[in-house]
Amino acid sequence: MHDTQEVTGSNPVSPTIFIKYCPAITCGAFSILKTLMITLANINAQSWVNAMHRLPPEAIWGILLVACFASIILLLRLFGAIGLYVYMAIGVIAANIQVLKVVQFSLLPEPVALGTVIFSTIFLCTDILAEYYCAKTARNGVYLSMLGMFLMTLFMHITLGFRPLDPATAPEGLQWALPAHDNISAIFTPAPALFLAGMVSFLTSQLYDVWVFTAIRKLTRGRYLWLRNNVSTILSALIDSVLFSTLAWIVLAPHPLPWKTVLFTYILGTYWIRVIFAIIDTPIIYLARHFIPQKDPLLIANKLK
Repeated sequence: MHDTQEVTGSNPVSPTIFIKYCPAITCGAFSILKTLMITLANINAQSWVNAMHRLPPEAIWGILLVACFASIILLLRLFGAIGLYVYMAIGVIAANIQVLKVVQFSLLPEPVALGTVIFSTIFLCTDILAEYYCAKTARNGVYLSMLGMFLMTLFMHITLGFRPLDPATAPEGLQWALPAHDNISAIFTPAPALFLAGMVSFLTSQLYDVWVFTAIRKLTRGRYLWLRNNVSTILSALIDSVLFSTLAWIVLAPHPLPWKTVLFTYILGTYWIRVIFAIIDTPIIYLARHFIPQKDPLLIANKLK
């Protein structure tokens, strides 16, 4: 009978090493965190805005578009379909706020309402979900986004219901808060009409986008992803622009805008831009395939069907 000897791969690290170096590591981490927080706290937001104002608006559009694409890919990689749901919900809220701002672009004869970039990327999200998950997953993203916008509108109107501070009796340290009520009101007071117009156009156009995308995929037997991505987005974007602009600025507006203004500023002024964005985002839907987590529960559930 031979003696056996236990072989170990490596000696365990002594706990005394952690005890010895843990305070130094902790202090270093807190020092870095403190420096980062101080740096962020000292950032002058107005200086950043002023710096952006020196750029042409087309350049800011490009920056926003890159930020949107990067956010979609990052959220998809980290959280799968749930990440795109989050982006869609935030995107609907942000785009409905952006649409209140009208900007004069150097390449356009008429001022154009913002919100186009973010709205266009939401169509990209539904196409990614319809392509790599299923049509039901894409539709659920649309419903959750609409619910997010509804809750945001509800919460902010309840917030406006609180009586604001009286300038005559407000403490000296809270003078900065006096304009907050009017600022919030300026953004969310027109929200009921915009919410109704936005949700009707959003729901109609997004569900149409999913339907057209799925129909083209069946007709082409899964080929020509670029075709279904562009055709579905271009058609549904037109529906969205026409419905929203007509309802928000004419039908439901307390002071309706002239048809010419609505047509050239809010419909045609942004639609051709959305067509360009639909073409630009084509590589992103191909790229998204490589960033989908294979352990995403929704992806696994769809494969099991």
